[in-house]
Amino acid sequence: MAPGTAFPTEEPESTPMFQRFAALLVLSAAFLGAARAQQEPQTDLPRTKLSIGLYTIDAQIAQTPRERQIGLMFRKEMPQAEGMIFVFEQPATQCFWMRNTILPLTAAFVAEDGRIVNLADMQPQTDASHCSEEPVRFVLEMNQGWFKKKNIKKGAKITGELFAAAPR
Repeated sequence: MAPGTAFPTEEPESTPMFQRFAALLVLSAAFLGAARAQQEPQTDLPRTKLSIGLYTIDAQIAQTPRERQIGLMFRKEMPQAEGMIFVFEQPATQCFWMRNTILPLTAAFVAEDGRIVNLADMQPQTDASHCSEEPVRFVLEMNQGWFKKKNIKKGAKITGELFAAAPR
């Protein structure tokens, strides 16, 4: 036999099993990657400036159903002057919970004209429901205690481009 001569060989019986195992590994990696991506906080949403009295808030805007669903989930920290405002298409009773949300938050349920309808302190990692007392188009989430420290209560008015653009 000359060197370099190729002889036909049979594939080992384990090849189909190896292919299935490799396919399973690829699928597992894809699934874990998707799960990990779903556990990442969303920090790249558009932002807007809001004002309440003397205070200014840098708020991320969650306006699509997916953005609203994720909200502030998985965030480990949030600067005190930052928050997230959830924008809905029409006024309705809005209810929020804190599944997968690590930070304690306060939700301000806000009417179209910027008036705070009610405030709700929400504990992390719970499915307890916190709802608006009347139909609202906006919900502003801030670190828990922010509104209290600033003495901002029900009836206070939030201003900003979002409220100027809201239908009357």
